[in-house]
Amino acid sequence: MADQDEFNLPNLEKKAGEDDEGAGGARTAGDLEAVFDVPVSVSAVLGKAGMQVSDLLALSRGTVIELDRKVGEAIDIYVNNRLVARGEVVVVEDRLGITMTEIIKTDRG
Repeated sequence: MADQDEFNLPNLEKKAGEDDEGAGGARTAGDLEAVFDVPVSVSAVLGKAGMQVSDLLALSRGTVIELDRKVGEAIDIYVNNRLVARGEVVVVEDRLGITMTEIIKTDRG
């Protein structure tokens, strides 16, 4: 699993006048303790399809909708509607899950 530095997270316990390397240098998960209880929404998108409303209304049980992805292609993983990673679908006991294979870095300036 990626550490918080890959997500460009700030040091939340910085004291006045301290730079990023102050207070011992390395950041830890404890630096994020203030946000541990903040809920986030995680979505895994297998693919997308576009259609007209008339086609949507004509769908019935058993209809197959072709998506824009190929079998084995990475899925997109969103946190709060922001693309953060790509991954693969896995089966864990009798449930579906995802495993992250790539973290998406974005420059937020």
